[in-house]
Amino acid sequence: MPSLPPADSALGKLMATLPRPGRVEWIGLRPARGAAMREVDEAVAEAGRGLSGDRYSGASGKRGITLIQAEHLPAIAALAGLDAVAPAALRRNIVVSGLPLIALKGRRFRLGEALLETTEPCDPCSLMEAALGPGGYNAMRGHGGWCARIVQGGRIRRGDALVPAGDAAA
Repeated sequence: MPSLPPADSALGKLMATLPRPGRVEWIGLRPARGAAMREVDEAVAEAGRGLSGDRYSGASGKRGITLIQAEHLPAIAALAGLDAVAPAALRRNIVVSGLPLIALKGRRFRLGEALLETTEPCDPCSLMEAALGPGGYNAMRGHGGWCARIVQGGRIRRGDALVPAGDAAA
């Protein structure tokens, strides 16, 4: 992942300025590969692993948790020619609103009690063709969200805040 500009540079200051905290709107767990998402009100993030009860709860490292912006769901639906898209169809663990996830690239952030660190974009997979119809994969490109590793575990609940916690190197 490219390095961030120095925190005291003009670009570094702009990149660190966010309008407000984000908020957890939806939480889902995938118990097994190909299984339907299970919506939950809270999940337990395990450091260096994943969400308890999720298929990636092993030593998944950089893909311990996946996040997507709520604001992207209508865009994905429009690009797929649908009226709406349910969060479970997109197979991401956490839907957040109010904060552009791209602003967290290469940074650590708090989500509920957990401390996370973005690792890489969460690109769509071929399952999006079945979930969203023909062209679903392309409808989701650029809107797939981010993967993060869990640095410090804890509970994440619907309604919890998402707040930056400094740079990934912190």
